[in-house]
Amino acid sequence: MKEEYSSHYRRWYDKDPVLSEAVKTLEETDDQTQIRVALNLIKIIIEHNIEDEKYEAVDDIINAVGLGLDDNRRGRWYDIDTTLRTAMNMLQNCPADTQKIIAKEMAQLVLSKIKTEETGDEDEEE
Repeated sequence: MKEEYSSHYRRWYDKDPVLSEAVKTLEETDDQTQIRVALNLIKIIIEHNIEDEKYEAVDDIINAVGLGLDDNRRGRWYDIDTTLRTAMNMLQNCPADTQKIIAKEMAQLVLSKIKTEETGDEDEEE
């Protein structure tokens, strides 16, 4: 679902203010939190796409993960880690309405991880 970026948006995720804020907050967290959130994000994206019957087989999921991973771009903050890069590419390739749903879940997930870290209660993860 890659689209031409208008002059109003610098990055693909800036079109949705909730998604943009969630990604910005994720970017500012530590590496371990980013990876945990990325793994959960991959799970959420797969679950949403299975519910929407977009994926019918494991091969469909693997092909979707591969979309955008061959880009030679390495300047994005999430390109440093393969898990994070995979999660962000999967999110970018979701339909816009699915992105909106996932953006809210992602925002809650990021905030939950940050609160867990601040209190030091990593055993109380959702």
